[in-house]
Amino acid sequence: MITLRKAQDRGHAEHGWLDSWHSFSFADYQDPRHMGLGNLRVINEDRIAPDTGFDTHGHRDMEIISYVLDGALLHKDSMGNEARIVPGEVQRMSAGIGVRHSEHNHASNQTTHFLQIWILPDEAGGEPGYEQKFFDPALKRGKLALVASPDGAEGSVSMRADARLYAGLFDGSESLSRAIDPARPHYVHLVRGALTVNGQPLQAGDAATLRGETELRLSEGLQAEVLVFDLAA
Repeated sequence: MITLRKAQDRGHAEHGWLDSWHSFSFADYQDPRHMGLGNLRVINEDRIAPDTGFDTHGHRDMEIISYVLDGALLHKDSMGNEARIVPGEVQRMSAGIGVRHSEHNHASNQTTHFLQIWILPDEAGGEPGYEQKFFDPALKRGKLALVASPDGAEGSVSMRADARLYAGLFDGSESLSRAIDPARPHYVHLVRGALTVNGQPLQAGDAATLRGETELRLSEGLQAEVLVFDLAA
């Protein structure tokens, strides 16, 4: 079964300095029909205005992934990490027993556009952790590159959750067909462009939930960037 989630149907929050679209219930946007999928809890598409950002705040018991699309994200945390995250990089922060961090856009003339992703860990607690890696666009061109996984396979960042996150770039005749486990839900989020997923056309911000499917098919891309989540049931 394939269920579509259109971009305009997501929750939306406009705070002046932050424009945020919520795929699942978050903060003041609460919809019992969209509380997450499997262990995927949050996908927020955020745009941070110049010279603003998220001031220091805390999290615990969550695997948090940042995926930057445009601009740069400046990260600082209570573990002593300070990093600049740019397009092509994937950042993973394991909150564990508790971590405090801030995320800012220090550019004076450019908006930072990124995805904030939360995945529930397999177990609560543990020491906080941090990892950041760059993935060359060539690894994603016409295919799906593994960018986050439980064991760091294929050079991906590792996370404490039974989930795998893939990123792909598709344009023109580029297409992909691959077998997937029907016992595991899959979530396909189109970051930008246009793409057909198992026969269903998607536009930027749209998503498709696959349940009980044995195959994933991606085709008819138009400057498409896509994230595919393989999730615990």
